[in-house]
Amino acid sequence: MATMRDVARLAGVSVATVSFVVNDSKPVSPATRLRVESAMVELDFRRNAVARALASRRTRMIALLFPVLQHRLSDTAARFFTGAAEAASELGYTVVLWPEPSDPGALRELTSDGLIDGVILMEVRLDDHRVDRLLAARTPLTLIGRTRDPSGLDYVDVDFEGMVEQSIDRLQELGHREFVLVEEVEREGLDGYGPVVRVQETFHAVCDERGLRGRTLRCAPDPAGGRALAATLVAEAPEVTAILVLNDRAALGLVSELGKLGVSIPDELSVVLIGSTREVSEAADPALAVTLLPATELGRMGVETLVGRLDGTLGELRHELVKGPFLEGESLAPPPVANGRARLSG
Repeated sequence: MATMRDVARLAGVSVATVSFVVNDSKPVSPATRLRVESAMVELDFRRNAVARALASRRTRMIALLFPVLQHRLSDTAARFFTGAAEAASELGYTVVLWPEPSDPGALRELTSDGLIDGVILMEVRLDDHRVDRLLAARTPLTLIGRTRDPSGLDYVDVDFEGMVEQSIDRLQELGHREFVLVEEVEREGLDGYGPVVRVQETFHAVCDERGLRGRTLRCAPDPAGGRALAATLVAEAPEVTAILVLNDRAALGLVSELGKLGVSIPDELSVVLIGSTREVSEAADPALAVTLLPATELGRMGVETLVGRLDGTLGELRHELVKGPFLEGESLAPPPVANGRARLSG
């Protein structure tokens, strides 16, 4: 049975253009429309596609489930949504952002009334009740993230483990051996949140394996939390020469307040931001070294995976990790001891 991809290939256009012609949703030039319609006739696409839609009662709508009660709608989240929406449009689907409600019954309503063909879960926890409910409802789903045991599920995820190890590699090359990982304080609804757990476990495992000293400090996930942590860092961990920060908003407050306390970055302290954007890195002074979060790419991959499962074109389960590039920024230098400079002091 011919697909939109087949028509697009024969007509020499994008899948999105074929979708515009099929659904009459956007203007298409007469010449392009003629090529698409000719390809549809040659491939017998229209009759088969309509028959398949009527038989399956497909809406070609996908819900992107995001828990807004626990996570703010950041610029990074917007990049996930943008990538997902672009991929869906190219494949002839529509993505709807579904803010996860506090009422579990709302999830049942979403999947039982036939409004959506499948669900993409974001901000996945290690033990995620949403997965169990969707599987029980036989709703097709893909994860952007991983549960504790994702062996029977399709998922794409950030390679946080690889990003942490890459950051420690670079700092260790410069001579650093005393590290702090800055995480956000525990919040209700975020217990067992996959990225936080994996970053912490990887950080301590790598430090232990290499004979490095690593400890964890926590602060509120905002600039005020970062500013409050600065004094704690100076007072309680003066031996530290390198820090990895998991929350970008806290990082900006931390760097700003350290400057006010007279701590020079990178001369006295090197800083790496884990899983953020170039824009956040450059908002700090100095610009922070950062492992970039491949948000747009993962949004696209999530949709492509789910659509492949819905359309029957995806064979084996997809398990894929993506690691963003490492940008040096201006916050890296050898540790003060190596340079004969004073250690961290306020």
